[in-house]
Amino acid sequence: MTAPLLSARGLALRFGRVAALDGVALDIWPGEVVAIVGESGSGKTTLLRALSGLLRPDAGEVAYDGRDVLAMAEAERRRLMRTDWGFVHQNPRDGLRLAVSAGGNIGERLMAVGARHYGDIRAQATDWLRRVEIDPARLDELPRNFSGGMQQRLQIARTLVTGPRLVFMDEPTGGLDVSVQARLLDLIRALVADLGLAVLIVTHDIAAARLLAHRMLVMREGRVVEQGLTDRVLDDPQHPYTQLLVSSVLAA
Repeated sequence: MTAPLLSARGLALRFGRVAALDGVALDIWPGEVVAIVGESGSGKTTLLRALSGLLRPDAGEVAYDGRDVLAMAEAERRRLMRTDWGFVHQNPRDGLRLAVSAGGNIGERLMAVGARHYGDIRAQATDWLRRVEIDPARLDELPRNFSGGMQQRLQIARTLVTGPRLVFMDEPTGGLDVSVQARLLDLIRALVADLGLAVLIVTHDIAAARLLAHRMLVMREGRVVEQGLTDRVLDDPQHPYTQLLVSSVLAA
């Protein structure tokens, strides 16, 4: 059997008296999309940050492809973020350089992994704008002039251009209009399937989780209270909290 690409055991983290993470464990296999759902304050974003090395837990283990993430030096973790990993922020302004052109944002990521030929970089940036449904004629335009949905698509292009094996996504459709959300979700689903990415996505949107994820973890007060295949969890929730989440969506 294939080994997990990312594995965590016993993750714990406290902020004062609050248990942000309480004994969390999970595995993600190559090509698998896993959604973490729960209300605000459930610990889902904290978990994402701990798994990606942005936040150090008080206890526990995180392994990526057999390597101890928590023992990595900062330089090694940053190199991993440029190559094997990608991170899509809820606010695209956190993942873009607004004073650099759209093409430059994509090109920077390519240069970080060794690309140097200007023509090739520009051609790849142009291709990726098309893939995320941005007019290539806007290649030299600053992203601060783009709409929120377009900025998010540009951030996705910047993240995926180097072909990472694992992508962390933190509420990628948060703050967008419903119609823009739906278009973005369709785009993410198509790209993930086409590239065979492993994705860990944090979302409060049950519909987004159903559309994108193979498996789902439900978090409450720092703990995983239920997990399993997405359709199973949503169609036959076992934990009272999951039942409440699902019923609130159905009642909306």
